[in-house]
Amino acid sequence: MKLFSDKQNGLFNWMDLRSKRYKMLYWIMSTFLILMALICIIPVLWVLLSGFKTIEEMYSVPPTLFPSSFDFSMIPKVWKKVNFGSAFIYSGMIMLGSVLMDVTFNGLAGFVLSKVKPIGSAVLDTVIFWVMMMPSMGIVTGYMNMIDFTPLHLNLTGTFWPMWLSAGISAFHIFLFRNMFNSISNAYYEAAIIDGCSNLNAYFRIFIPLGKPTIMVVVITTIMNSWGNYMSPLLYLNGTDMIPVALKLFKMSDLGLMKNEEFMVLTIAILVPVTLFAIFSRQIMGGADSSGVKG
Repeated sequence: MKLFSDKQNGLFNWMDLRSKRYKMLYWIMSTFLILMALICIIPVLWVLLSGFKTIEEMYSVPPTLFPSSFDFSMIPKVWKKVNFGSAFIYSGMIMLGSVLMDVTFNGLAGFVLSKVKPIGSAVLDTVIFWVMMMPSMGIVTGYMNMIDFTPLHLNLTGTFWPMWLSAGISAFHIFLFRNMFNSISNAYYEAAIIDGCSNLNAYFRIFIPLGKPTIMVVVITTIMNSWGNYMSPLLYLNGTDMIPVALKLFKMSDLGLMKNEEFMVLTIAILVPVTLFAIFSRQIMGGADSSGVKG
């Protein structure tokens, strides 16, 4: 009973856990959550450890989880063989542009729908909602026509602009920003307008600082989505030398790698999103919660 003597928060507190029924339910739920965590962790751990195995260990029966030794010289060897340096640079350029476009344009759109509310904003709100319900692959044709618009002699294929522009028109992030701005009192906006502040200045000087948790969520999710997105580079960068990490993984079978080298490539590729989530997991969850609450 000492284990639960000071338990005040959570689904069950110390008074509930005095009952054998609730205590049994507590341990059943805890066991289930631990199993779910292991199911999520073990595949990632398998990839991380398999990159250090030898070919014999990769095909050994029964299979082993841990390698006999950790040969860290595999990392620079695979990095050079795959030419990961340029892939990381291209992925970084895609991420940086996507973050800037996302926060600037989706944030402004959410601000307009929440605070400015011009004529027709209710209709626009409904249209954006229905766009969010559409499958992402269903609007690829529209994107392709937009970036290769023959009447204006406009062709953005072979550049990063299609991916940056698509990040700047995310219906989900517009609603995320709108909900966050709805949770901020209108008194801030009204006071800023009375003092002669323009809508744009009010957005950047008042509402952006107040919305840091949601902006953190948008920035991190945009980075992770850009890092793992291979379909857009496959469509827009095909035939060029600008191959980001996700597209490099997609074409990994053409690189002539051994099986353990393939796992090392996967290990290097997942380090960025795993590290970001491990560092900013609290901000991600906290920002997502705060953007969904109107007060």
